[in-house]
Amino acid sequence: MTKRRPVSNLLALAVLTVAVQRPMHPYEMASILRSRGKDQDMPIKWGTLYTVIRNLDKHGLLEAVESGRQGARPERTVYRVTEAGRREAEDWTRELLSTPRREPSSFEAGLSVMGGLTPDEVTPLLRRRLAALEERIEADRRALEERRGELPRLFLIESEYALAMLEAQAGWVRSLLAELTGGTFPDLDAWRAFHRTGQTPPGLEELAERGATEP
Repeated sequence: MTKRRPVSNLLALAVLTVAVQRPMHPYEMASILRSRGKDQDMPIKWGTLYTVIRNLDKHGLLEAVESGRQGARPERTVYRVTEAGRREAEDWTRELLSTPRREPSSFEAGLSVMGGLTPDEVTPLLRRRLAALEERIEADRRALEERRGELPRLFLIESEYALAMLEAQAGWVRSLLAELTGGTFPDLDAWRAFHRTGQTPPGLEELAERGATEP
Protein backbone atom coordinates (compact mmCIF):
# COMPACT_ATOMS: atom_id res chain seq x y z
CA MET A 1 0.00 0.00 0.00
CA THR A 2 1.31 3.47 -0.90
CA LYS A 3 2.21 5.47 2.18
CA ARG A 4 0.41 8.81 2.26
CA ARG A 5 2.70 11.84 2.10
CA PRO A 6 2.01 15.30 3.50
CA VAL A 7 0.68 17.84 1.02
CA SER A 8 3.71 19.56 -0.48
CA ASN A 9 3.12 19.77 -4.22
CA LEU A 10 -0.16 21.44 -5.17
CA LEU A 11 0.44 20.78 -8.87
CA ALA A 12 0.57 17.04 -8.12
CA LEU A 13 -2.78 17.30 -6.35
CA ALA A 14 -4.24 19.24 -9.30
CA VAL A 15 -3.01 16.57 -11.73
CA LEU A 16 -4.56 13.77 -9.66
CA THR A 17 -7.92 15.54 -9.42
CA VAL A 18 -7.97 16.02 -13.21
CA ALA A 19 -6.90 12.44 -13.93
CA VAL A 20 -9.75 11.16 -11.78
CA GLN A 21 -12.15 12.17 -14.58
CA ARG A 22 -10.70 9.78 -17.16
CA PRO A 23 -7.38 8.55 -18.56
CA MET A 24 -5.60 11.34 -20.46
CA HIS A 25 -2.19 12.45 -21.68
CA PRO A 26 -0.22 15.27 -20.04
CA TYR A 27 -1.08 17.85 -22.71
CA GLU A 28 -4.79 17.31 -22.08
CA MET A 29 -4.24 17.58 -18.33
CA ALA A 30 -2.47 20.92 -18.81
CA SER A 31 -5.26 22.17 -21.09
CA ILE A 32 -7.96 21.32 -18.54
CA LEU A 33 -6.01 22.92 -15.69
CA ARG A 34 -5.57 26.13 -17.70
CA SER A 35 -9.23 26.16 -18.74
CA ARG A 36 -10.15 26.08 -15.05
CA GLY A 37 -7.81 28.96 -14.30
CA LYS A 38 -5.36 26.86 -12.26
CA ASP A 39 -2.47 28.61 -14.02
CA GLN A 40 -3.44 31.68 -11.95
CA ASP A 41 -2.63 29.74 -8.76
CA MET A 42 0.46 27.80 -9.81
CA PRO A 43 2.89 27.72 -12.75
CA ILE A 44 1.88 25.05 -15.27
CA LYS A 45 4.99 24.60 -17.39
CA TRP A 46 5.48 21.57 -19.57
CA GLY A 47 8.78 20.50 -18.02
CA THR A 48 7.50 20.82 -14.46
CA LEU A 49 4.20 19.12 -15.27
CA TYR A 50 5.92 16.16 -16.94
CA THR A 51 8.27 15.76 -13.96
CA VAL A 52 5.30 15.76 -11.56
CA ILE A 53 3.48 13.15 -13.67
CA ARG A 54 6.54 10.91 -13.79
CA ASN A 55 6.91 11.14 -10.01
CA LEU A 56 3.24 10.29 -9.51
CA ASP A 57 3.73 7.30 -11.83
CA LYS A 58 6.87 6.27 -9.93
CA HIS A 59 5.00 6.28 -6.61
CA GLY A 60 2.04 4.33 -7.96
CA LEU A 61 -0.45 7.20 -7.92
CA LEU A 62 -0.74 7.34 -11.73
CA GLU A 63 -0.09 4.58 -14.22
CA ALA A 64 0.58 4.60 -17.96
CA VAL A 65 -2.08 2.73 -19.89
CA GLU A 66 -1.33 3.65 -23.49
CA SER A 67 1.40 5.21 -25.64
CA GLY A 68 1.02 6.29 -29.22
CA ARG A 69 2.22 8.66 -31.90
CA GLN A 70 0.19 10.53 -34.51
CA GLY A 71 2.15 11.54 -37.59
CA ALA A 72 5.18 13.67 -36.76
CA ARG A 73 3.90 14.54 -33.28
CA PRO A 74 5.89 13.39 -30.25
CA GLU A 75 4.81 10.17 -28.60
CA ARG A 76 2.03 10.70 -26.08
CA THR A 77 1.48 8.54 -23.03
CA VAL A 78 -1.99 8.28 -21.56
CA TYR A 79 -2.15 8.04 -17.77
CA ARG A 80 -4.92 7.04 -15.45
CA VAL A 81 -5.21 7.53 -11.71
CA THR A 82 -4.74 4.43 -9.56
CA GLU A 83 -6.88 3.58 -6.57
CA ALA A 84 -3.97 4.66 -4.36
CA GLY A 85 -3.81 7.95 -6.26
CA ARG A 86 -7.52 8.52 -5.81
CA ARG A 87 -7.23 7.94 -2.05
CA GLU A 88 -4.17 10.20 -1.86
CA ALA A 89 -5.98 13.04 -3.65
CA GLU A 90 -8.97 12.70 -1.33
CA ASP A 91 -6.75 12.65 1.79
CA TRP A 92 -4.76 15.68 0.59
CA THR A 93 -7.97 17.59 -0.10
CA ARG A 94 -9.36 16.76 3.35
CA GLU A 95 -6.13 17.97 4.95
CA LEU A 96 -6.04 21.23 3.00
CA LEU A 97 -9.68 22.04 3.78
CA SER A 98 -9.64 21.09 7.46
CA THR A 99 -6.20 21.98 8.82
CA PRO A 100 -4.99 25.60 9.06
CA ARG A 101 -1.31 25.93 8.21
CA ARG A 102 1.05 28.68 9.22
CA GLU A 103 2.09 30.29 5.93
CA PRO A 104 3.94 33.55 6.66
CA SER A 105 3.92 36.05 3.81
CA SER A 106 6.54 38.52 2.66
CA PHE A 107 4.22 41.29 3.88
CA GLU A 108 4.23 39.80 7.38
CA ALA A 109 8.02 39.74 7.24
CA GLY A 110 8.05 43.42 6.29
CA LEU A 111 5.66 44.30 9.10
CA SER A 112 7.83 42.46 11.61
CA VAL A 113 10.75 44.84 10.91
CA MET A 114 8.69 47.94 10.15
CA GLY A 115 10.16 49.69 13.18
CA GLY A 116 13.47 49.95 11.34
CA LEU A 117 11.94 52.74 9.25
CA THR A 118 10.43 55.97 10.49
CA PRO A 119 6.62 56.30 10.65
CA ASP A 120 6.87 59.06 8.05
CA GLU A 121 8.57 56.67 5.64
CA VAL A 122 6.26 53.74 6.40
CA THR A 123 3.12 55.75 5.66
CA PRO A 124 3.76 56.43 1.94
CA LEU A 125 4.97 52.84 1.49
CA LEU A 126 1.69 51.55 2.86
CA ARG A 127 -0.23 53.99 0.66
CA ARG A 128 1.64 52.59 -2.33
CA ARG A 129 0.77 49.06 -1.28
CA LEU A 130 -2.89 49.98 -0.80
CA ALA A 131 -3.07 51.53 -4.26
CA ALA A 132 -1.56 48.38 -5.78
CA LEU A 133 -3.98 46.20 -3.83
CA GLU A 134 -6.99 48.24 -4.96
CA GLU A 135 -5.85 48.00 -8.57
CA ARG A 136 -5.40 44.25 -8.32
CA ILE A 137 -8.73 43.80 -6.55
CA GLU A 138 -10.53 45.64 -9.33
CA ALA A 139 -8.78 43.57 -12.01
CA ASP A 140 -9.50 40.30 -10.19
CA ARG A 141 -13.16 41.25 -9.74
CA ARG A 142 -13.50 41.86 -13.48
CA ALA A 143 -11.73 38.62 -14.34
CA LEU A 144 -13.91 36.67 -11.92
CA GLU A 145 -17.12 38.11 -13.33
CA GLU A 146 -16.02 37.30 -16.87
CA ARG A 147 -15.27 33.70 -15.95
CA ARG A 148 -18.54 33.18 -14.07
CA GLY A 149 -20.33 32.66 -17.37
CA GLU A 150 -17.71 30.18 -18.55
CA LEU A 151 -17.12 27.92 -15.55
CA PRO A 152 -19.20 26.48 -12.70
CA ARG A 153 -18.65 28.17 -9.35
CA LEU A 154 -16.96 24.98 -8.10
CA PHE A 155 -13.96 25.80 -10.30
CA LEU A 156 -13.90 29.48 -9.25
CA ILE A 157 -14.17 29.08 -5.50
CA GLU A 158 -10.43 29.51 -4.86
CA SER A 159 -10.48 32.73 -6.93
CA GLU A 160 -13.32 34.01 -4.74
CA TYR A 161 -11.26 33.22 -1.65
CA ALA A 162 -8.14 34.92 -3.04
CA LEU A 163 -10.17 38.03 -3.82
CA ALA A 164 -11.66 38.04 -0.31
CA MET A 165 -8.15 37.81 1.19
CA LEU A 166 -6.97 40.77 -0.91
CA GLU A 167 -10.00 42.80 0.19
CA ALA A 168 -9.34 41.92 3.84
CA GLN A 169 -5.69 42.93 3.52
CA ALA A 170 -6.64 46.22 1.87
CA GLY A 171 -9.09 46.94 4.69
CA TRP A 172 -6.45 46.22 7.32
CA VAL A 173 -3.88 48.44 5.59
CA ARG A 174 -6.43 51.27 5.43
CA SER A 175 -7.02 50.91 9.17
CA LEU A 176 -3.28 50.97 9.93
CA LEU A 177 -2.82 54.03 7.73
CA ALA A 178 -5.63 55.79 9.58
CA GLU A 179 -3.84 55.15 12.89
CA LEU A 180 -0.50 56.38 11.56
CA THR A 181 -1.87 59.51 9.94
CA GLY A 182 -4.34 60.24 12.74
CA GLY A 183 -1.74 59.88 15.46
CA THR A 184 -3.60 57.10 17.28
CA PHE A 185 -1.01 54.40 16.68
CA PRO A 186 0.36 53.39 20.15
CA ASP A 187 3.86 54.68 21.02
CA LEU A 188 4.08 56.69 17.80
CA ASP A 189 6.13 59.41 19.49
CA ALA A 190 8.51 56.83 20.97
CA TRP A 191 8.94 55.28 17.52
CA ARG A 192 9.89 58.67 16.07
CA ALA A 193 12.17 59.39 19.04
CA PHE A 194 14.07 56.18 18.42
CA HIS A 195 14.98 57.31 14.91
CA ARG A 196 15.77 60.81 16.07
CA THR A 197 18.05 59.81 18.95
CA GLY A 198 19.14 56.30 18.02
CA GLN A 199 18.08 55.04 21.44
CA THR A 200 15.13 52.79 22.21
CA PRO A 201 12.82 54.40 24.78
CA PRO A 202 12.64 52.33 28.01
CA GLY A 203 9.02 51.30 27.50
CA LEU A 204 9.56 50.01 23.99
CA GLU A 205 12.80 48.28 24.94
CA GLU A 206 11.03 46.33 27.69
CA LEU A 207 8.25 45.30 25.30
CA ALA A 208 10.77 44.23 22.65
CA GLU A 209 12.68 42.08 25.15
CA ARG A 210 9.46 40.49 26.37
CA GLY A 211 8.38 39.72 22.82
CA ALA A 212 11.75 38.10 22.06
CA THR A 213 11.41 35.68 25.00
CA GLU A 214 7.76 34.78 24.58
CA PRO A 215 6.83 31.91 22.20
